Amino acid sequence: MPIRVLLVDDSAVIRGLMNKAISQDPAIEVIGTAANGEMAIAMAARDKPDVVILDIEMPVMDGITALPHILKASPGTKIIMASTLTQRNAEISMNALAMGASDYLAKPSAKFGKDVEEFYRDLMAKIRALANAAARVARPQAVVASAPPKPAPVAPVLAPSNEPLTAIGIRALAIASSTGGPQALMSLFEQIKGRLTNIPIFITQHMPPTFTAILADHLGKAGERPTAEGKEGMIAAPGHAYIAPGDYHMVMADESGKVVVHVNQGPQESFCRPAADPMLRSLSAIYGKHLLVLVLTGMGQDGLEGAKIVVRNGGHVIAQNEESCVVYGMPKAVVENKLCRAVLPLSEIGRFLAQNIEGR
Repeated sequence: MPIRVLLVDDSAVIRGLMNKAISQDPAIEVIGTAANGEMAIAMAARDKPDVVILDIEMPVMDGITALPHILKASPGTKIIMASTLTQRNAEISMNALAMGASDYLAKPSAKFGKDVEEFYRDLMAKIRALANAAARVARPQAVVASAPPKPAPVAPVLAPSNEPLTAIGIRALAIASSTGGPQALMSLFEQIKGRLTNIPIFITQHMPPTFTAILADHLGKAGERPTAEGKEGMIAAPGHAYIAPGDYHMVMADESGKVVVHVNQGPQESFCRPAADPMLRSLSAIYGKHLLVLVLTGMGQDGLEGAKIVVRNGGHVIAQNEESCVVYGMPKAVVENKLCRAVLPLSEIGRFLAQNIEGR
């Protein structure tokens, strides 16, 4: 069965761009288009699409108003919010993620400088990843219904070293995330509120410009922790969190005993900028065995090559488990390469970090 997509946008040009991209893939079909939220709700209730691309700004009913109604009308549907990159739309998109949207998509615009081919690639990748994630969640339910209940799996220790992290002494935490990452990061920062004040936290979340500053603000409030986009020349401090800015790689350097933040627009890695791999390489060079890496939900394999270097230099990797991921791509890559000390549900990661970094 092809992936069934509903396009919702008041712009015929944008609908045409998305339709053109989707029509090139026989595994995905557009089952309908809508020009406003009211139409989208009715069509979602009737057609039960796998994925809805939902514009924010529309006449009659906007996307953020329609979002909860679409989810109620078709609970299994994954929703991708689409918007131009304005401060207001970025804030609305962040709120939409908290309300149940799965991802966001930046429309091509002259201001962003994002060409149409890149827009096509992002669109198709997000549709495929979210549809596959929905199918992954749905498939086990039919099997488990007639099977005896199984005990919760114990997080496996995969890395060859069993030396306790508390004995090693973790001095920095690096986090890599993509699709589903903002929601996971919000949950994690709430879990570690008042904890991990003795180390800096460095984050690469795949996000466009404007979004990363808003994410930093939301995380800072959720975790009651100083949190900011990384800026050129910043000096990292314990208890602070730094997020790679949209469209820039964030790397750190040891300069006269201080960890200094640098940002650059070097080539994309794993089709991403920011990418986690450059961040992990730079942090591993500074912290060695005292670095802990957390790989959260996300599509693709960004973070894998950097994690290999981290482990080679004596550092440590943990990952979010499949069941709690929106998209099990980035964590799967490090798990299957046997780089992880532990694979944990999102709800347990904060406690694990506190116990293994603070020793309590």
